[in-house]
Amino acid sequence: MAVLVGKNAPDFVATAVRGNEFVENFKLSDYKGKYIVLFFYPLDFTFVCPTELHAFNEKLSEFASKNVELIAVSVDSHYSHYAWLHTPKAKGGIEGVKYPIVSDLTKSISRDYDVLNDGGVAFRGLFLIDPDFVVRHQVVNDLPLGRSVDETLRMVDALQYYTEHGEVCPANWHKGDKAMGATMKGLEDTLVQSNLKETSSVRVAIELSTFNF
Repeated sequence: MAVLVGKNAPDFVATAVRGNEFVENFKLSDYKGKYIVLFFYPLDFTFVCPTELHAFNEKLSEFASKNVELIAVSVDSHYSHYAWLHTPKAKGGIEGVKYPIVSDLTKSISRDYDVLNDGGVAFRGLFLIDPDFVVRHQVVNDLPLGRSVDETLRMVDALQYYTEHGEVCPANWHKGDKAMGATMKGLEDTLVQSNLKETSSVRVAIELSTFNF
């Protein structure tokens, strides 16, 4: 499977569906200048897929506040997308999803992003593309494994923090946490701080264990 991180995102032109509209000649590079979360899913009218599409839609305003566009892709036709978008959530549909869903009926987009499996559907690939149209993060899940929207937001926050401040984001970093300089001094300071937190947690646990609740 290709690693696209650090490379220009493969551009495409296809038909998409947004709400009640068919969008002819939907072009990914039209979103250049914004952050893009491009994610692939296997098929319409399946099982894990609607949970993911709804989960991303529930955080749509949060993505928008970070200048992020959400775009979904599957190998279904745009007619299938339209029908699924008009199927109630209680019936397994994605009624109410507002971001564009691209039809990759020829499977060329899935091939370009190297997420097409041997069965002819896309793995659950997700690509975070920066405003310069460079892929900065990718993750690919097998078909049974749904993705974490919160982790996607964390990656957006980390990339935007690094872009703005030039500091790198250590393991388990979340917005509001201290980042670090990409130097030995920065690493040492971060590890010392991490050790202090661990020591403090152990001390609190020991102190609490002396009480009878």
